Amino acid sequence: MATSPRIHSIDRVRGLVMIIMALDHVRDLLHTTSLTQDPTDLQTTTPVLFFTRWITYLCAPAFVFLSGVSAYIANQNRRDDTASKRLLLQRGLWLILLELLFVNFILWFDVHFRIIFLQVIAAIGFGFILLSFMLNIKARWLALIAIVIIAIHQLLATVLISGNNYLDVITGILLRRAVFVPTPDFMFLVAYPWIPWFGIMLLGFSFGSWFTANAAKRRKNLVLAGITALAIFFVFRILNGYGDPAAWSVQKHTMYTILSFINVSKYPPSLVYTALFTGITLVLLCLFERGRSWLLGVLSVYGKVPMFYYILHLLFIRIALFVMVFAQGYSIKDLSFAPFQFGRAPGSGISLAGVYIFWLVIVVLLYPLCKWYAGYKANHREKWWLSYV
Repeated sequence: MATSPRIHSIDRVRGLVMIIMALDHVRDLLHTTSLTQDPTDLQTTTPVLFFTRWITYLCAPAFVFLSGVSAYIANQNRRDDTASKRLLLQRGLWLILLELLFVNFILWFDVHFRIIFLQVIAAIGFGFILLSFMLNIKARWLALIAIVIIAIHQLLATVLISGNNYLDVITGILLRRAVFVPTPDFMFLVAYPWIPWFGIMLLGFSFGSWFTANAAKRRKNLVLAGITALAIFFVFRILNGYGDPAAWSVQKHTMYTILSFINVSKYPPSLVYTALFTGITLVLLCLFERGRSWLLGVLSVYGKVPMFYYILHLLFIRIALFVMVFAQGYSIKDLSFAPFQFGRAPGSGISLAGVYIFWLVIVVLLYPLCKWYAGYKANHREKWWLSYV
């Protein structure tokens, strides 16, 4: 069976966002103020800290969008909607299970699972499950559905607030953010509501045919779509009305006014957030189409094994946290596993410069492992389980 040639720009962009993602997770777990301060709060942040967090806003929409593109390409290569539906269902359930068990255990180190925290992996899993039932819908209709979801989910989330705790949790899971505390010993949180993120995945799937067309046409489509998305961001953000629940405002310094303007809402992904970072993703895909430099090669290595990288980088950062805590003179009895303390000892943490050093060390250490695993996957295509890691 003939398959489409590998699109290197997808691997390169995915590799870039995976590297950036590690920066956010290192900052989350190791930075001195990460447990007490919001890095995008303009009253307390600094420009460097703000941008350290803000640049990582690219990761989730880029990865979710590319998951949709990859699902389209895989479906075209397979040429069997029944098999594609089955595999999407299996992949979706696997990702949700991975988030529930592995990711939550790595975050909290709690064998009783008293906190269940669903993030982007579970949102992608849900998206795959829903997408499996839409494979026969024409691309233009899928694009329209995706645009409608992206444009109006904020309005729906507001309209559907009922005052009923259980119904609001359900609509929170689907449209807003859900925090459910049924007992003092159990907490359930959904940081990435499923419907808005599915809209981004569906947009990627509907654009998938661009990646099976000739390269020149693909670059043209990508840059036009990217510029259009960025224009939508600027228009809606300048109008400062519908499009983001957090309005921007003039600050005491020009730099902070700029920060306020680009300080868009990720939870859930607002219209302007999605337009901005999907636009950047599309432009990057166009820019990364051409060229063969060592840097692009490095990005491709990470981008070819995203799930392997994701699992390992969490483990490495967890190890780094305990190295940091014990190196600062704390003992096991000082560790706190209270909600959102991640095993940190009170008072522990490193500077932002230290965060960048730890981040670079972890990314470098992951490179040979990712390169080995990418080669192993390429040489053992008969092993079905490799497609899940």
